[in-house]
Amino acid sequence: MHVESPRAFPGSSVTIPYDAVLVVSFGGPEGPDDVLPFLENVLRGKNVPRSRMLDVAEHYQHFDGVSPLNAQNRDLVAALRKELDEHGSRLPVYWGNRNWHPMLADTLGEMARDGVRRALGFFTSAYSSYSGCRQYREDIERAQAVVGPTAPQVEKLRVFFNHPSFIGPMTERVAAALARFPAERRANVRVIYTAHSIPTAMAKTASYVTQLAEAARLVSENLGVSDYRLAYQSRSGPPQQPWLEPDIGDALRQLHTEDKTRDVVVVPIGFLSDHIEILWDLDTEAKQLADTLGLNMVRAATVGSHPEFVGMIRELIDERMAGAPRRALGKLGPSHDVCPVDCCAYSPQPAGPKPA
Repeated sequence: MHVESPRAFPGSSVTIPYDAVLVVSFGGPEGPDDVLPFLENVLRGKNVPRSRMLDVAEHYQHFDGVSPLNAQNRDLVAALRKELDEHGSRLPVYWGNRNWHPMLADTLGEMARDGVRRALGFFTSAYSSYSGCRQYREDIERAQAVVGPTAPQVEKLRVFFNHPSFIGPMTERVAAALARFPAERRANVRVIYTAHSIPTAMAKTASYVTQLAEAARLVSENLGVSDYRLAYQSRSGPPQQPWLEPDIGDALRQLHTEDKTRDVVVVPIGFLSDHIEILWDLDTEAKQLADTLGLNMVRAATVGSHPEFVGMIRELIDERMAGAPRRALGKLGPSHDVCPVDCCAYSPQPAGPKPA
């Protein structure tokens, strides 16, 4: 299927048509037998002890080995197809994962058989980092090599951490969490925004922390919240490797000991859907710690397939295909469309020796 809705790049008379949209995500197991193979895919080549992998595997078993992520991505893909159809676009929407089925190579092969030549890629990451941007692009390149010469080209849509239709739904999610506290206590509720921790060396090569801080500021400003902080969760590297801090557990302890906080809202602003790293790291471990500390913790929902957010994906597509306005809030402006050569460059530490 070939759709002649091209966009001319600035300074060029050459128009480039797009045939499809590819939603690119992380992937997750959908049964107990999937868990270890999935985690081995995730951790291949990384210096993560097997004991840590088995610990994480145990987390999945609390949910019968099923990550909600694939089901949530199916909902997002279905909502995007409906959104595009209702607005007159004939672009088909495909979905491929980095670490579990449907794998990127399989999806690109399907696209090639369908005659797709050039696709726009929506990555399920709102921020710039090696693991949220460049690594996905590397995975696509490897999948293209598997498919061969007929593999479609994939051009990434820009990151959207400060897009009004991401910030708006996130503001709604936080407002709903705050509303769960009695009105007379609401002014004293503390807000902690969380995102996946990454190695500090990785953070130095990208705008990850700056973008997270801006998204948290924009949501807080919308709500009139002045007392908030940013924390991290779900680190997986070796103890000797510096990762972004503070950890959500340390942030909760600090609120308890220093501020004598009673109520707290935790906002996983670094994530788009309520997958295992939300259900376990926040809803289980962080909630248990909060209960121990005597904190009333409410976790805000992620953006998921909020209709305004799905409309934002269509807007990003329209930017590239029809020159629609590039909307962004705050001081950082819209991100680049085409990643520079050194964008989010990072060389992961090689895997260490396996335990005997």
